[in-house]
Amino acid sequence: MFKGFKAKYPEYEVQTPQTNKSFTLRTLNVQEEERLKTSLLTPGKISEHLNKCLYESLVSKPNDIKEYTDFLKKVTIKDRDAILFGLYHITYEEIRNYDITCGKCKQVNQVTIKASDTFKNNVYEGKDILTKRHSFELPVTKGVKVTLKQPTLFDELQAIKSAGLNASLDIVTETMIIDKFEEEDETSTEPTIYQERSEIVDAYLSLPSRDKNAINEAYFDVFGKYGVELQMKLICQHCMNEEVVDINLVDNFFRMVYTS
Repeated sequence: MFKGFKAKYPEYEVQTPQTNKSFTLRTLNVQEEERLKTSLLTPGKISEHLNKCLYESLVSKPNDIKEYTDFLKKVTIKDRDAILFGLYHITYEEIRNYDITCGKCKQVNQVTIKASDTFKNNVYEGKDILTKRHSFELPVTKGVKVTLKQPTLFDELQAIKSAGLNASLDIVTETMIIDKFEEEDETSTEPTIYQERSEIVDAYLSLPSRDKNAINEAYFDVFGKYGVELQMKLICQHCMNEEVVDINLVDNFFRMVYTS
């Protein structure tokens, strides 16, 4: 009867960009890869499976994260990208057979590159990004103020569970950064507040495009620019055009899991 090998799995340490926490991960094993493959069949469950996979791959974590719920509530979505990079790097090392379309000649280039050569970590230097809020008035919808936040993994799961049937997964993802809407009320000194997830989604769907763009730009300036970037310099094999290309970490991770 097989009782398990005594060999130690390879490990890799990462620093999260938004909460400045240190995590050490071990490589995935075959059983865990197979489990992740099944999550691709249920798109609404991908985040949940990925979070559990990352947590179970941790061999060391900060003292304030003692259980899975702590991990969900104290790690942001941007932090998860860094942890996922660590898992990708220690498990696969290379980004293999990755198809990139040249921006000039539109021909497809298949590339292989070390994951570590693409990595950049833009770290938040403030105190506590989890409690930070940013409010401003919408440029088009007058009398309405929006408050933004940096969502955690817990916020993401709650948003997916509580979203209305008319909201796509993309809209759920877009609205996770919104903490609340406040609308001026002519009959009262207090504004009307929309803070329930379904209310936020409905309010967001009613906005004109310029308001949506203003929300996205404000989020990036205050929160979103702090995170990991995966970029590589592509020299097109067909026309020799040079350009810097962003690599989608999540898509590439699941591609590697599925093809392994």
